[in-house]
Amino acid sequence: MNKIVAEGLKRMVSPAEVARFVTEQKQKGKTVGFVPTMGALHEGHLSLFKRASESSDCVIASVFVNPTQFGDKDDYINYPKNIDRDAALAERAGVDVLFIPEESAIYPNGSDMTVQVHTKTDVLCGKSRPGHFDGVATVLTKLFNIVKPDTVYFGMKDAQQVAIVSSLIRTFHIPVKLVACPIVRESDGLAKSSRNVRLSANERKEAPEIYKGLQAGLRAAELGERNFDRLISTVKAYYAKHLILGKIDYVDVLNYPELKRSGASLDRHFIIACAVRYQSARLIDNITADTEKLLSSREAD
Repeated sequence: MNKIVAEGLKRMVSPAEVARFVTEQKQKGKTVGFVPTMGALHEGHLSLFKRASESSDCVIASVFVNPTQFGDKDDYINYPKNIDRDAALAERAGVDVLFIPEESAIYPNGSDMTVQVHTKTDVLCGKSRPGHFDGVATVLTKLFNIVKPDTVYFGMKDAQQVAIVSSLIRTFHIPVKLVACPIVRESDGLAKSSRNVRLSANERKEAPEIYKGLQAGLRAAELGERNFDRLISTVKAYYAKHLILGKIDYVDVLNYPELKRSGASLDRHFIIACAVRYQSARLIDNITADTEKLLSSREAD
């Protein structure tokens, strides 16, 4: 791509400044990729920046810890923040503009108007976090209207969020393309997360079993299992043997991206997902798959 910024990362705090910058770039025929984040950047975020940099002339990332998606005030207050570190990482990963708005800029009238999400929220993380995805949808609507990107990039680690953002874009006819990017993992399989730093040494040693449990469910599907409940039981049985410190919040298997069941058996596309709680961190993970590809793989074997 024809990258536009030679003098390094630009930091912007004003929505109007970002809007002007984007207008200028689009008048020059440049494409704009956007990655919204809450900071505490890790390799998962950096992979999104790099993907955006490969396919967009200009990459904008936002760092905004959105208060309306936190049910727990302490979790919001204690969310890790280090903007200088985030800026350095973003610049090295190909970000051109880091948008760092104040809460008053994103919510100038407080919470007098919000977006409500009526589907896909009563399962997975949404089941235990009422209002969370309303906050996500509200802030993203605001950010999309400010940045007006051509393409937005989200990681599949939060596959429920990806499904809801896709619906948000379709429902409100937002002229942007959504690119869902694969989960980035540690060498032992643990999904990258800003919350991993909260794990104790023993918790960190155990945490890779979360992904292995999901893989056990996937192997059952590869062997022909299509029943939702039996697949869930397979994953839970693995966790019963291998998770001592972590407590299961949920394990679920659903059609994807609908995030629901139609009958007792999988449709073509599905997700195996879980959340596990440790003392100071709640970790989520998932595997998405396609039954036709699983069948093709078995036939090839």
